[in-house]
Amino acid sequence: MPRSHRRRPDSSSSDDSLDRLIAGWKRSETRRGAEWTVQPVSASKAVKAYTCPGCGRTIAAGTAHVVTWRADGVLGDAADLANRRHWHTHCWRLG
Repeated sequence: MPRSHRRRPDSSSSDDSLDRLIAGWKRSETRRGAEWTVQPVSASKAVKAYTCPGCGRTIAAGTAHVVTWRADGVLGDAADLANRRHWHTHCWRLG
């Protein structure tokens, strides 16, 4: 009987995506008295469109940008990641 080479989803897939997001190249910044984690997203990894909270315009798929989330939230890393936002790089720098 031939084998299937498809990956099977497992119950830890949400934990894996959290780990992948945390493990990427990132930096910490302080803005308005709060600590933020800032992670760049390359154009090749940007597969969805998002609305930038800085300017209100669309960040088109295929556009390099940054993802930010609170690094000092009291509800923990998972809650902070759930509230992450995608920004145009220049909007984040101005904000």
